[in-house]
Amino acid sequence: MQCIRCGRPITDTAYGAANLCPECRAAFAGNQQSAPPSPAPATRATSYRMPVTTALVGINVLVFIGMLLTGASLMGPSEQQLLRWGADFGPKTLDGEPWRVLTSNYVHIGLIHIFFNMWCLWNLGRLAERILGAWTYLLTYTACGIAGSLVSLWIHPRVVGAGASGAIFGLAGALITALYLGKLPYPAQLLRGLMKSLLSFAGYNLFFGAVVPGIDNSAHIGGLIAGLAIGALLASQLAQTPEQRRAHERFIFTGVALVLIGFGVFVKHQSGWVVERYRQLQQAPQPDD
Repeated sequence: MQCIRCGRPITDTAYGAANLCPECRAAFAGNQQSAPPSPAPATRATSYRMPVTTALVGINVLVFIGMLLTGASLMGPSEQQLLRWGADFGPKTLDGEPWRVLTSNYVHIGLIHIFFNMWCLWNLGRLAERILGAWTYLLTYTACGIAGSLVSLWIHPRVVGAGASGAIFGLAGALITALYLGKLPYPAQLLRGLMKSLLSFAGYNLFFGAVVPGIDNSAHIGGLIAGLAIGALLASQLAQTPEQRRAHERFIFTGVALVLIGFGVFVKHQSGWVVERYRQLQQAPQPDD
């Protein structure tokens, strides 16, 4: 485990704030100056490699490489190629293939799409992994990605959707509310800088998605709202020990799973018409070439 403030490895968990090193615990309690401690030696500070972020980026890249090896276009895969690899699409997702709301988060529509998404994921993910912890971060990322897919299905059920952006927006939302409400032992100047960066990221990309054709802003909004809610629910426990946080987080993510299931049922009820319409189109006689 590492200190969430300075990155030092923690071996002593006898204190109340077990996700802080002894120096940061003392500073947080007012026994020392509140300035950040000096960095730990490079060999120790870099020992934690952000395994979840690395794994998520790796999975996305491997899926993209797999698409290319099976004939997908580098810059613009076809809809059929995207669907073959798990993209979201109302007539399929709502007709017995619900797993697409998850797999679509790992499918990307060309090189530029995956490059920018992975760049954002690498930067936001490393911060989220330190603040939330590995498993909480992974669950938050997954829940926000599914939420974005479901909102996209609700608003645009006839559009093929893919990409990690809903989950990435969710990470930004979770960090915004966690940092704002969590009272974490970071210097105020650092917190202000992080909040400004996160709010700028969300605002700019929502605006960009609204004015540029072809970007599914509904998935961004769905992921962001889910992340804001999850971050707010997690915030009060972020400075507690892992043991104290565990029961709280189990309760939260059980509730999140139930909400997502309920919302999925709602979306199927609202957008299920697209399944029958798609079947009719598939069965209609095709004009001669």
